[in-house]
Amino acid sequence: MKTITQIVWILFFGVFSVNAQQEKGITGSNNWLNNWTEFKPNKVDYGQANQILAGNITVNTKLFKKNVYILQGSVFVTNNATLTIEPGTVIIGDYESSASLVITKGATIIAEGLETDPIVFTSNRSSRKAGDWGGIVILGDAPTNKFGNASSVNFDLDTSLTSYGGNNVSSNSGILKFVRIEFAGKKIKGLGNFNALLLAGVGNKTVLENIMISYAAGDSFEIYGGELTLNKLVSFKSSSDDFKFNFGTQCRIDNSLAIRSSYLTSNLGSRCIDVASYDKKEEVDFTKKQTSVIATNLTLINNSENINVDIQSGLVKEAVYVSQNTSLDLKRTVISGFNPAVLLDNKIEINGENLKKIKFEQMYFNFCKGNIFTEHNSDNEDLENWYGNSAFSNVYSQSDNKETFIDLFNEKKPDFRLRIAKITASNDH
Repeated sequence: MKTITQIVWILFFGVFSVNAQQEKGITGSNNWLNNWTEFKPNKVDYGQANQILAGNITVNTKLFKKNVYILQGSVFVTNNATLTIEPGTVIIGDYESSASLVITKGATIIAEGLETDPIVFTSNRSSRKAGDWGGIVILGDAPTNKFGNASSVNFDLDTSLTSYGGNNVSSNSGILKFVRIEFAGKKIKGLGNFNALLLAGVGNKTVLENIMISYAAGDSFEIYGGELTLNKLVSFKSSSDDFKFNFGTQCRIDNSLAIRSSYLTSNLGSRCIDVASYDKKEEVDFTKKQTSVIATNLTLINNSENINVDIQSGLVKEAVYVSQNTSLDLKRTVISGFNPAVLLDNKIEINGENLKKIKFEQMYFNFCKGNIFTEHNSDNEDLENWYGNSAFSNVYSQSDNKETFIDLFNEKKPDFRLRIAKITASNDH
């Protein structure tokens, strides 16, 4: 009887240890990336298009898995119509016409794929590359911090159809679930790049989970205002930012992953997380809520096989950038292989009031050249002492990525969860 009791306790502590280790970074008893993700999208044959999507969609419309659709030019879903996309459907963005899909304010998209049958948006080029086509824009009537109740997206699109923002926190723009968006972010003359997925004024009834964006030339996920919850998102080898929040966003993001390459960068910034409240101070109303992001269980990784060399060569920059007049609460997150892990806008005065709005708790900082700095300031002693306090329970390590993660170099089914028993609590930073 005593032996059985001992075995039970051993199993209990073993399970507890596993859970304790894996509660940092992306979590799950199984690898939730399996089945629906694709890490070599250029190798996939999606077939030839047999249906055309063009112009405005003004009535409820359904796309079917049996067809392959080519998206030509800017396609707007308008007139409060709903675009429903069957699981397994493939929509191919046309390179020549800078294809994009815009869900206008009041319209809805229901793109609810399945784990074994995701919906795919990709490029029609024989050799697909980042920026082949525009991307997806979803516009809602939730609040932003801009003056007035509405603003407009400027991507060389019809401005009469690109307004967003309002007072409806609970607005519903539909569902994106088990969806892949590949090779988006086409360059617009004089206006930068499309974002693969732009969510502007999107409300909290919108469902956004299990979305993978690969090889975006613009930002993978860009969010203007709104109030929304994001879960199980993947940004894979974006040239620009992975997750960018702006214009008064009130957002919670959980259990999500950004995988960067040292060799894919943009002069506009190439960070895993970029938190801002405005581009220009004069465009926003400071009586409104400014950008606030609560992020839990993220894994932010540079998957270079030789991070030290890439850092010394200047190819690697910060993973997280926080601008002034914002709030970021980052918990149980892994940041591995950056230079440094976090950079704070030099306009942020380092005092108790501001540090209460910028929280890093139960973090795992790994293989970074420095952890938390203020921009243009090499002396980060005060910040390191503050966030290194044992009350924050942050952990520091210098382990190789291959040892740190379960199977990150598996080309077919990579696993970016932390390897069990690799985390050793340390206050050395």
